[in-house]
Amino acid sequence: MPEPAPRPAATYREAGVDREAAARAKRSLFELVRQTAGPHVLSEPGGFGGLFRVPPGFRSPVLVASADGVGTKLKVAIRAGRRDTVGQDLVNHCVNDILVEGARPLFFLDYIGLGKLAEDVVHELVVGVAAACGANGCALLGGETAELPDLYAPGEFDLAGFIVGVVEEDGRPGAARVQARDALIGLASDGFHTNGYTLLRRILFDQLGLGVDDVFPDLAARVGEVLLRVHRSYVRPLLPLLAAGRIHALAHITGGGIEENLARVIPAGVEARVDLQSWDVPPEFLAVMRHGRVPREEMYRTFNMGVGMILVVAPESVDEILVALRRHGESAWHLGEARPGATRVLLV
Repeated sequence: MPEPAPRPAATYREAGVDREAAARAKRSLFELVRQTAGPHVLSEPGGFGGLFRVPPGFRSPVLVASADGVGTKLKVAIRAGRRDTVGQDLVNHCVNDILVEGARPLFFLDYIGLGKLAEDVVHELVVGVAAACGANGCALLGGETAELPDLYAPGEFDLAGFIVGVVEEDGRPGAARVQARDALIGLASDGFHTNGYTLLRRILFDQLGLGVDDVFPDLAARVGEVLLRVHRSYVRPLLPLLAAGRIHALAHITGGGIEENLARVIPAGVEARVDLQSWDVPPEFLAVMRHGRVPREEMYRTFNMGVGMILVVAPESVDEILVALRRHGESAWHLGEARPGATRVLLV
């Protein structure tokens, strides 16, 4: 019998992982990483780990860490063929989360997973991450890019991030500083931020049959433009107020909406009352509610409804803080107040 033909040599590339492309992609990102490095970065890109010196001047520094992803907003970015905004979403979301603890961001790490490594995709994603790191004053210290053909479908990718910041231990805001006489201040969001996109996609793409280039219902903008607005960062206007001790607590309004997130910083025996008449809900939320036939309660549980961050402050500080926020270009308003009562958040 004839000998069977020899099998070709098995290689990682033949199995679906291109190490050469990965190496090229990483080298192309090194300059982006270097551009975000400040005087406290001790390492060069490409090492096994990133090194960062804790800045001097803290009496009792506490490190604050958080991790998050962009969720199914990535599906919109993939559909639109636009990948420069979701990296900014990722960084800004993480920055806001540690800002709630009063933390100044120090450094950021990203993770990108793809079915097949496309150098242009990775580059565009990291361009957005690096741009947001620079805007927020933190270093892009490193990251990981993983080519996983058995996990991700062709053309799909995932994006996650990890942030570390620092705060004085005795200067942290939070529920312990909230009093029953405090006032609530709302800061406007830039649209949907990064929450509720599974529902948005079902309504806009599946039920209404729209594409990213179609006009968003009741708006003079395209669907892709509205859905890919960048998650707003509040670090620049809020860090000075935090440093001055003017903010008792903060709530980043993400998944779960106003009620669930504000409740995380309300202590026992305090009732937070949010005045729903104090702001105009942006039209994109109203359009989704109307055209998707979404119950009002479901909207407020799923979306930020135009409120990206809530501050809890002393009532005598409201006017001064509003002036400071508006000077930074923020849309801010007196949202409600805290009072003695059952431990809860009421939308009234």
